[in-house]
Amino acid sequence: MATNKDKNPRGKKKRVKNDEGRMALKEHLIEARNRLFKSLIALTLGTVAGFFVYDWLLALLIAPVKDAGGSVVFTAVMSPFDIMIKVALFVGLIVSSPVWLYQLWAFIVPGLKKNERRLSYSFVAAAVPLFLGGVAMAYFVLPFALEFFISLSPENSDNLLNISEYLPFIFRLLLAFGLAMLVPVLMVGLNMVGILPAKLILKHWRITVFLIALVAAMAAPGGDAITMFALAGPLFITFAVATLICHFNDKKRAKKLAAQEAENERLASGETSGIDTPSPIDKPKSQL
Repeated sequence: MATNKDKNPRGKKKRVKNDEGRMALKEHLIEARNRLFKSLIALTLGTVAGFFVYDWLLALLIAPVKDAGGSVVFTAVMSPFDIMIKVALFVGLIVSSPVWLYQLWAFIVPGLKKNERRLSYSFVAAAVPLFLGGVAMAYFVLPFALEFFISLSPENSDNLLNISEYLPFIFRLLLAFGLAMLVPVLMVGLNMVGILPAKLILKHWRITVFLIALVAAMAAPGGDAITMFALAGPLFITFAVATLICHFNDKKRAKKLAAQEAENERLASGETSGIDTPSPIDKPKSQL
């Protein structure tokens, strides 16, 4: 029978300390709900901030169209309000990226060992700059893509882009670049927790190269070669760097495991170190 010592003042059982982070299915669902709720709060706050920079950001997104000789138009009464919400949500997604990236990785961490939870901060520290860098890189190649498509317009014609179609196109491009840059970080993170060894990556390198090229081709609007190579190049470089990091980490892990096994074999054979051997001063006087 449970006593009052086993319960808190509200009558609930105290949470048992779990150093390994193991959870039941119900606890995993609760954990997912809590982390999703935190991410939504951060997204909401970021979206509110997005309304304050709406005019500046919309002008920034439309500038490449004007530089390429085109223009954007609003074709519906509700379009300005709809576009304002979409831009604010996009800003919220970018601004809140440190929060939802941390929550995404931290959701995996409770199923791991306690000493591996510090990887959450390392993951976010590497993932956020790469994600933002991917978004910035996409904006850099955007003028080249727009110039290519607008150049296909017949002579003596005006290229008027519907803002409701143009902005989703831009957002998909920016997010595709940003999310694609997270793949190397995810590789290293999975390797750190022992899920993705470097040998497995090297064994299937052809498939990985094909997937990178496929992602770059899908992210490139209309199959634009400039955009595709602009995304594929950094992805190949970061993939190579991530593979090297995984390789050195595997070597370090194997060396540590070998030393641990050697120590276990030494202890199993009955060998002891000099520290465990009693000194003459510890022996009874009858043996001195």
